Amino acid sequence: MSLNQHYDKEKNTLVIVIKDKFDFNLVQDFRNAYTSIDPDARTVEVDLRATSYMDSSALGMLLNMQKALKGQIERFAICNANAQLKKIFQISRFDKKFAID
Repeated sequence: MSLNQHYDKEKNTLVIVIKDKFDFNLVQDFRNAYTSIDPDARTVEVDLRATSYMDSSALGMLLNMQKALKGQIERFAICNANAQLKKIFQISRFDKKFAID
């Protein structure tokens, strides 16, 4: 699987790590990663340090996650994206909806 998740209790953060490609093939796995989120979670962080490719379906998955968790999660973050992925987020204006580190 190209996706792992873990919950950081100290930070009340669900961390979803995407490896290799963030594309349509991950739709169900990505949804499953946040569906049974810890009720104490306040942040969802999507870690893209090992992601080499992302398509438009990944953007949709991120927006669907945000919509599904609205009201429960205070902060949505995308971290460790390479320069190419950061440019996609900037062009798509995702910096207005997500904290991008």
